[in-house]
Amino acid sequence: MALYKQDPQRALVMLESALETAQKHKQSEWIAYSKNSLGIVYRDLGQFQKAKALSEEALINVKNERALASAYNNIGACNRSLGDYEAALTAYLNALAIYEKENALIEQATVINNIGMVYSYLGMNSKAVENHLKAIAIFEKENNKKGMSEGYNNIAILYANEGELDKALNYFKNSLAIERSLKSQKGIAESTNNVGAVFYYLQEIDSALVYFNESARIEKAIGNVAGIGASYNNIAQILLENERVDDAKIYIDSAYHYANQSQTAVDIETALNMYSQYYEAKNDTKTALHYYKNFTTLKDSLLNIETNSRVAKLEIEYQTEKKEKEILSQRADLAEKELDLSKKNSYIWGLLGLAVVLTLLGMLFYNQQKLKNRQLQKENELKDALIKIETQNRLQEQRLRISRDLHDNIGAQLTFIISSLDNLKYGFQLPDKLSAKLKFISEFTTTTIYELRDTIWAMNKNDISLEDLKARISNFIDKANTTSENVSFSFESDDKLQAGIKFSSVDGMNIYRIIQEALNNALKYSNAQHIGVTIHSENQQLKILISDDGQGFDLKTVEKGNGLNNMIKRSDDIGAEILIDSGIDKGTKVLIKIPLQTINTTFDV
Repeated sequence: MALYKQDPQRALVMLESALETAQKHKQSEWIAYSKNSLGIVYRDLGQFQKAKALSEEALINVKNERALASAYNNIGACNRSLGDYEAALTAYLNALAIYEKENALIEQATVINNIGMVYSYLGMNSKAVENHLKAIAIFEKENNKKGMSEGYNNIAILYANEGELDKALNYFKNSLAIERSLKSQKGIAESTNNVGAVFYYLQEIDSALVYFNESARIEKAIGNVAGIGASYNNIAQILLENERVDDAKIYIDSAYHYANQSQTAVDIETALNMYSQYYEAKNDTKTALHYYKNFTTLKDSLLNIETNSRVAKLEIEYQTEKKEKEILSQRADLAEKELDLSKKNSYIWGLLGLAVVLTLLGMLFYNQQKLKNRQLQKENELKDALIKIETQNRLQEQRLRISRDLHDNIGAQLTFIISSLDNLKYGFQLPDKLSAKLKFISEFTTTTIYELRDTIWAMNKNDISLEDLKARISNFIDKANTTSENVSFSFESDDKLQAGIKFSSVDGMNIYRIIQEALNNALKYSNAQHIGVTIHSENQQLKILISDDGQGFDLKTVEKGNGLNNMIKRSDDIGAEILIDSGIDKGTKVLIKIPLQTINTTFDV
């Protein structure tokens, strides 16, 4: 398969020739093998429907177990790219069952890694990480560099989605180094594109464009239409965000063309969204609304809670079936042992004769009783295993119900509100006051969703490191910076604090909310030209200072609103001290002091 990755076009010519020869000589097994191999190459070139059809044809005549598993794996990969996640997982589980039966470790790890990608697309990150780490452990043990690269790549994507960009960049660069050592043009293109994405999130736009253009160049060279579409989408997004609207249109058109050619669902969805942004920037609201509706319709069809439930159910059924097979195997072994023991007892009884009949009867009774005890013990163990499986299934169903309730009662309703307000905005000519009010409600609802995501982010962690908190603060400052043209921001932190400090999820969230409230107050009321945040340690205390050079206020006469009271209440909850220093035309300083002895820390202060 190395040739397929390095030179797919040459591989196509060779495989087409092999298929023609096999068909000429009516060699059904080689026909199936050649069709599946062609399917793999076409998948690498982004032609997913054609690739899927070839592998499905190969299933009809293939007899070799590993070749059969390879066809299932390729079908799963094509369905994943086409957005049919339930069908993708079904095919992957068929492949995994065969590889486990054949004890093919590398192939097992490859499929497990692919299953993790399905969960990643569905937003089920904990399941995705579980599968990727399991696959990476096998690849590293077997020193399989290609598998290690793909595993690092997938873990990096999850880190990027969680906002841990430095970790994501390191994993992507490790993957890129491995792909270059393997001289895999497709792997180099994918890893280059991913590195560019991280630079984009880090706001290093020039570096991002360099990597995205390099990825597009390589994808063109190997003829991967799906990869070309993804790279052009990324370039168009950067151009739109940097107000190079006319330049972006060319890349959006190309991205949409290649995405439709490969029928890659995610890239089609992205291109439709950017068309909406483009026409909105050109003040063509009618066309913008048209593309936005197409975008939301496609997105809703690909990602919904029912699909997640079915996908989770498929894995539960697979794991249950696997356990049942193990139980049946144990019972068969037990029955065979009983038969062997009975034969041995009969043979001994016949040889010893009548002289030892009474002794043999006593021994036979003892052995039978012992065997019954063992059998009862085994049956009890099997019952316990079945109860455990049933309990796990019930817990999984409960998690799905909770996920469905959250989606329906909170996320779906808030998203519906935003969508309804946007439809009103684009569909009707409204008075300025009403339009401003609707905009305020939309922004408030969007803020509520962000705060819900922040809360879920904190709840999903056993603890929150200072690095996590700094990344969250940095993201907040970056967003504020883009919306506040006349205000400059700074964020400084003592380098010695970068490793070791951890908070509980509740304390970490309270600290973040205090800083967020202080920054919001400075933006709203201070009329400042500069706002800064600094973090350092002093006198066995962690100190966080939020300062501005604005108009300030009189502490004696100012009326404390909910914002200041909430900051003081949160400080009391985490055992911290908060000091507010301000005066007319002297700016404002908010200092948070947190005793280090209350924090889990390993650094030298």
